[in-house]
This record gives sequence, structure tokens and C-alpha cells, in this order.
Amino acid sequence: MEYSHDDAELIRQPIGYWSWAAYDAVVNRTRGALAELGTTQPQWWILARVALAGDEIRTRDELTETLRGYLAVGEEALSEELDTVVVRGWITQDSAGRLELTPEGREFYDKAATLQGDLWDERHAGISDEEYLITLKVLQRFVHNVGGRAWHH
Repeated sequence: MEYSHDDAELIRQPIGYWSWAAYDAVVNRTRGALAELGTTQPQWWILARVALAGDEIRTRDELTETLRGYLAVGEEALSEELDTVVVRGWITQDSAGRLELTPEGREFYDKAATLQGDLWDERHAGISDEEYLITLKVLQRFVHNVGGRAWHH
């Protein structure tokens, strides 16, 4: 692998730029791949949360609360994405707001989950679990050091 800076140069590079560049590259790659499959990243989050809820069927309000902070997607946009997955027939919503995957939704979720696994493997190529863990801990420390907040999925 060829890097654009040697270590002496890289140590002086701003974390803000490199964390943004990583975010931009990963999110754009993920969103592009999901678009090719016929969905959006927020729709994927909705499908995954409902699919992984098991016997605990989530309500619309619970799902919205869980996903509210994901990559700064607003509540209104999230509501529109949820409406879209219902209209597409991937999720049903009863009068109490409880959500459940349809058979078509389960099939599509399985395809999207396979894609997400492939994207994970692509992103992590040549990166050990130890390096990844260190990277996340360092990024968490940066967030903490500047008084920021972060949440995980």
C-alpha cells in the first residue's frame, strides 16, 4: 500500500481532516453500494433494527428514538424513510405503530446484510482487529478531549 505522506509529515497532519476524509470515503462508498441495491442508508438502518429486534417488535417511536442521532439524519427525514420502507412493502406497521418485516422485507434485508458484510471486509482489508480497536479508542479519546459526544450503533 502506498501512502501519500511519510510518517514525519503525517504526524503533523490534522485529525479533523483525516477523520473527515475517512468518514467521507466510507459513507459515500456505503451509500453508493446501497443505492445500487435499491435502498438508502437510513432505510438499511430501519430494516436492520427491525430485523434484529427478534420477538421484540419495535414501535415507530422506539425506532425513531434509537436512530435519531445516526449521522445527523433528522427526525423528519427518518420518518420519511420509514414511510418509504412501509410503502415498498418491506415492513408493516399496525395501528399501534408496531413494526414487523414482511417476507419481502426479510429477503431484501438478507441481500443488504450480505452487501454490508462485503463492505465491512473491503474496508478492513489489511487492517488487523488490534489496529482497528486502537483506531477506535484513539478516535474516542479525540472526541472526549474536545468535549464531544459520540454514540455507537
